[in-house]
Amino acid sequence: MKVLHAAAEVYPLVKTGGLADVLGALPEALMAAGADVRLVLPGLPAILEGIDSPKVVCELGAAFGAGRVTLRLGRLAHNQVAAYVVDAPYLYQRPGNPYLAPDGGEWLDNLQRFGLLGWVAAHLAAGELDPDWTPDVLHAHDWHAAMACAYAACHPPTRAGVVYTIHNLAYQGLFDLGDFSLLGLPSRLLVPGGLEFHGQLSFMKAGLKYAHRITTVSPTYAAEIATDAFGCGLDGVIRARGSDVSGILNGVDGTVWNPASDRLIAAPYSDRAPDGKALCKAALQQELGLAVDASAPLFAVVSRLTSQKGLDLVLDALPALLDGAVAGGAQLAVQGNGDPALEMAFAQAAATHPSRVATRLVYDEALAHRMLAGADAMLVPSRFEPCGLTQLYALRYGTVPVVRRVGGLADTVVDADEAAVLDGRATGFMFGPATPAALAQALAQAVSAYRQPALWRRLMLRGMAQNFSWAAAAGQYMALYREISPGAEARTLSA
Repeated sequence: MKVLHAAAEVYPLVKTGGLADVLGALPEALMAAGADVRLVLPGLPAILEGIDSPKVVCELGAAFGAGRVTLRLGRLAHNQVAAYVVDAPYLYQRPGNPYLAPDGGEWLDNLQRFGLLGWVAAHLAAGELDPDWTPDVLHAHDWHAAMACAYAACHPPTRAGVVYTIHNLAYQGLFDLGDFSLLGLPSRLLVPGGLEFHGQLSFMKAGLKYAHRITTVSPTYAAEIATDAFGCGLDGVIRARGSDVSGILNGVDGTVWNPASDRLIAAPYSDRAPDGKALCKAALQQELGLAVDASAPLFAVVSRLTSQKGLDLVLDALPALLDGAVAGGAQLAVQGNGDPALEMAFAQAAATHPSRVATRLVYDEALAHRMLAGADAMLVPSRFEPCGLTQLYALRYGTVPVVRRVGGLADTVVDADEAAVLDGRATGFMFGPATPAALAQALAQAVSAYRQPALWRRLMLRGMAQNFSWAAAAGQYMALYREISPGAEARTLSA
């Protein structure tokens, strides 16, 4: 089974969110399951630097506004997974975020930049660019690679099955209809039943309309996006695909996220020898300038600071956490950046309560490890959450998650209600409505449990015992690939 993954990010070279973690771990898990896996990635500076022994596969000449496009093949230096790189300096040789310009707005030529990525992926899938390797399955990820599905559908001789994975439906890749001609696709696609979306051109719809199968990163999110509340205007398109849409839960890369071997934390520990976590907590409190107090439950946030992540709820519930009659006496540590108003509000909270609230308004992978190891509980109060990786990492580190009952959070955390506590299934705390009062109640329950050391230890150890390895996800993807690969039952989708 030859599988080509098309994506814009891969950990540790380029990362803005969970997409990179998936591309950093899933290919190796698929290879362990017997697949021959390659990636196709844009030639961003960090990606070019992270490729070992790249060789030229072909020269593509001028395309998508670039005067020179070269397709190279090498191996990712950190794990030796084979990767094609679309080397187009005019489009990709830029600093910083892969999608955003220094002023915070999207690059004005993102349509060409990611249209080219999809175009190359589709031509590889058609067997045109590399005579030595043609995939059985093309797997495109998020809007950045979604146009590969449209290009493949417009070329009926392409035998590869096409899978499209939605990592976050809210980010759709919307562009001006007037720029459609830059993509080189037939005009028949520019209709409401194709790529047009409320007067704009939607890359996301290319994946939803023209892939043979659509996956999301958790079963609950797969059901949610078919509803008006979570469908971001595309729920009708998703409902129309019916059983072609499914959810496969993300995994955790145990070589990266493992408190027993993590060199970025103050002390190693495991579910069999958990005492090192107390050392990690004291070290984190000292690093962040919090009072070094083992009796104070330390809650953490490691997240982009956005409304989607429910961080405004945390601010509104903060008085109850710090001073409430039940949940009082806790500490809060926040790591992340994003919405300037949220950044300012958390910074003000830290200034007001310097020994009890700390903020680090940066993306810092090493600090994220220390936060996970040092905190007692992890807050993930998202308004919607396709999968969520933070709560999976938290469980692995014995950091009890407090989450909203949505998406992958609902699929991975077992609420510590009375029944789950009694039979030993509980791993965290859940709340329903996206309100400060509901979050405050969950926080109070968490603090109450923390005041009961035997109960808290059971929650920690049960969480650490959970198995969210990529092997299970890889098995589900392999089964899906077999359904749509050449030789499987005839497929009917076309453009």
